[in-house]
Amino acid sequence: MPPREPAKPQGRPRRADARRNHDLLLAAAKEVFAERGAGAPLDDVARRAGVGNATMYRHFPTRQELLIAVYSDEVTELCAQGEALLAAEPPGDALFTWLEAFVAHVATKRELALALTDDRAGRRSELFDGWHESMRAVAEALLDRARRSGAVHPGVDAADLLALANGIALTGTGDSRTRRLLGLVRRGATG
Repeated sequence: MPPREPAKPQGRPRRADARRNHDLLLAAAKEVFAERGAGAPLDDVARRAGVGNATMYRHFPTRQELLIAVYSDEVTELCAQGEALLAAEPPGDALFTWLEAFVAHVATKRELALALTDDRAGRRSELFDGWHESMRAVAEALLDRARRSGAVHPGVDAADLLALANGIALTGTGDSRTRRLLGLVRRGATG
């Protein structure tokens, strides 16, 4: 199940220049938010994209809409990486490669996710439920494949692995510590 995206206006398809501007704004927002946080001035996003503020606000009328688009795009990329790993051998390595990417996602996108605080009509809950379900489905598919190959114990479940990976991400440790902790989880999952 792909993540739910913000509603797009109905009607005719976007012109090529409008699609290009949307993509430029999204890429610029990812960079600016990664460098300066989710509260970075939106003028900086427009400037980095090489478009005017009016163009930015036509595509993303509010900061909330831009944050949703950026976070949704990040979740889509993470899930696509997991789906690509479904064909990778060996299955246990594929699972833990994706879990390492999941840890990096949680660790680096936490501020962005927390910035999505406007919960008009439960929209935040609906969006997060969709995003979480997408990530859980990818984790479950990778885990099921690893279980069938004997790479992990049959009793290991995706919710437990994601909870452990989330805990690792929230500790804020460096890459080598993350790999070490995931190695401990892996050894525990194979026994």
